[in-house]
Amino acid sequence: MNDPIPGSLTAAQSLGGHAPRQATQQHSASASTVDTSHLVEVWGDTVDSRHLAWSVVLGIAISLGAFMVANRIFALFVHDAAMSRAYSMLVGLLACLVAGAVCARLFKPKRRVVEETADSARLQSVLDQLATEPGGLGSVADLPPAVAAEMKELGLYDLFADAERRVKETV
Repeated sequence: MNDPIPGSLTAAQSLGGHAPRQATQQHSASASTVDTSHLVEVWGDTVDSRHLAWSVVLGIAISLGAFMVANRIFALFVHDAAMSRAYSMLVGLLACLVAGAVCARLFKPKRRVVEETADSARLQSVLDQLATEPGGLGSVADLPPAVAAEMKELGLYDLFADAERRVKETV
């Protein structure tokens, strides 16, 4: 099986059915050969620094190349130099999108999202910790109907209501 990336963050909290589940990131390599020395966190996601470097190089090459080619072509057909340069910059921007798509195809994600059931004791401890934070838990009565319905569907509404009652009893 796969081991989680050491120090990885929770990818998302995904809850299904009535049992809350927690999603975690896992590396796709086998457990015995996991080398995380080249993994870095950028904007809340774990990336391979080598692939990030290649993506930057490809992005520069594709967008700058497209800009320069477009600049020469537009210079032949558009007689206003400012307009020719503006059109070339637009082509360069579109090439940035193409470069992003190319890099996304070349460099697949290095993680998998795996869901596991969270036990009620763990959820209660998290709610107790949230209650001690500034602002507390708030009140389930203040929730918009759509949010309350979603929490009930996920089995969280009763947990929050119980935690709210416990907080009120201790005060």
